[in-house]
Amino acid sequence: MDLELLEATLANHGEPAYRARQVWAWAARGARTYDEMTDLPAALRTTLAKEVPLSSLQLMHEAKARDRTIKALFETKDGKALEAVLMRYRDGRNSLCLSSQSGCPLTCTFCATGAMRFGRNLTTSEILDQALHFRRSQPVDHAVFMGMGEPMMNLDAVLGACERLPDLGITSRRTAISTVGWVPGIERLTESGSRVRLALSLHAPEDALRSQLMPVNDRYPLEDVLAACLAWHESRRMPVFVEYLMLAGVNDRYEQAVALADLLDPRAFKVNLIPYNPTDAPYVGSSRGAVDAFRASLEEHGLRATVRLTRGRDIDAACGQLAASGSTKLQASRM
Repeated sequence: MDLELLEATLANHGEPAYRARQVWAWAARGARTYDEMTDLPAALRTTLAKEVPLSSLQLMHEAKARDRTIKALFETKDGKALEAVLMRYRDGRNSLCLSSQSGCPLTCTFCATGAMRFGRNLTTSEILDQALHFRRSQPVDHAVFMGMGEPMMNLDAVLGACERLPDLGITSRRTAISTVGWVPGIERLTESGSRVRLALSLHAPEDALRSQLMPVNDRYPLEDVLAACLAWHESRRMPVFVEYLMLAGVNDRYEQAVALADLLDPRAFKVNLIPYNPTDAPYVGSSRGAVDAFRASLEEHGLRATVRLTRGRDIDAACGQLAASGSTKLQASRM
C-alpha cells in the first residue's frame, strides 16, 4: 500500500500515529482486506477501504510454471510495467525476486529488461507491494533484488523496502541486492550499515568482453567495481555473490574460468553460475556439460562456485520478458 497516503489519510481523519503501525502490521502478515484488521474501529476500516487501496499496483497478469514458480506482471498508477517472481524450493524456501525500476536505463545485451524503454524508479511502497502480493497467499522468507532495474540507482527506495521486509518474515541476511557494478551505489550501501547481502552481476573475467555484454563497464571498469565490492566485504565480513551467466562460446571456455579464478579473491567472492534463460538476444545458453566443467575449473583453482537452479522457463521467466510483452499489450489496449 501507499504508506505515505496511509499516514496522510489517518492524519486527515484525526487518527493517532499508531494506527499506521497497526495497519502495516496486518498488511505484513498477509491481510487481504481491511475487514481483517479487527483492532481498528469499524468506521475507520470502511474509510480506509475507500481512500487507501491495499496495493499501489494493479495486477495485470500472473503466470504459473510447472515448477510452481509464479511470475506477476503489475502496472503502477501512472501506467508503468514491472514484474516480480515467487520461487518455491523443495527445501521449503519461498524466495521473491523484486524489481526496483520499471524498465532499466542500462542496456545489458543479454537482458530483456535492457531492451525495454526505461520508465522510472519505483517507490518504496511499490517495491513492498510486490512482496505483499505474494505474502497474501503464503509465507515468504528470502528476497533478491534481481528483477527489473538497477537497484543501486534507486538505493534509497530499495533500502527503505529492506527495512520493512523483516516484518514479512524476510530478514536482512536473507535479502540480497544485485548490481551490474554501479560503483556509487555500492559505496553508499557500504556506508549505510545495512546488513543486506551484496551480489555482483559480472558475466566476464576481463573488461573488453564485459563491455560488449554490459556497456556500463565502460563507465565503471572491473578494477573499480571489484575494489568497491572488496570494501563492502571488508566492512561486513560476508561474501560477495558473483552472478555469472553462462553463454555458449562467449564466456564459458576453460581459459576464461582460469581468468575468473585469478581475478576474484576466494576469501571475498563466491560464484553462482547461471544457466541462460533465453530471450530475444542473440545468445545460446551453455550446455550442462560446459557449465559443470566451468564450475570444476573454478573450484580446482580455489574459487567456490555453485550452479543456480533454473526456475520458471515455461513462463517467460527471464528478467523483463513478461513485462516487455505485457507493455506491448497494455499500450495496444489504450489505443
